[in-house]
Amino acid sequence: MNKSELVEKIAKKSSLTLKESQAALNAFIETVGETLSQGDTITLVGFGTFLVRDRSEREGKNPRTGEPVHIPASKLPAFKAGKVLKDTINK
Repeated sequence: MNKSELVEKIAKKSSLTLKESQAALNAFIETVGETLSQGDTITLVGFGTFLVRDRSEREGKNPRTGEPVHIPASKLPAFKAGKVLKDTINK
């Protein structure tokens, strides 16, 4: 499913128009990004938690040459599924 298909499903399941559904989805995506960039988490009870994980610096290998490459530390967005979501998927 892509973004436009998701917007259509949201519009069908709610009383929102396609334009309103797209605006709501875009606002959600922006808010998640802004919140995670500030280092906070978002917990939606039953659905899951959006959070930031730290990845430490490490040494990698260039696949073409085999030379060692330094990979700097970084932050990664992550999602941890909640129990209700897991149960829905495993029905």
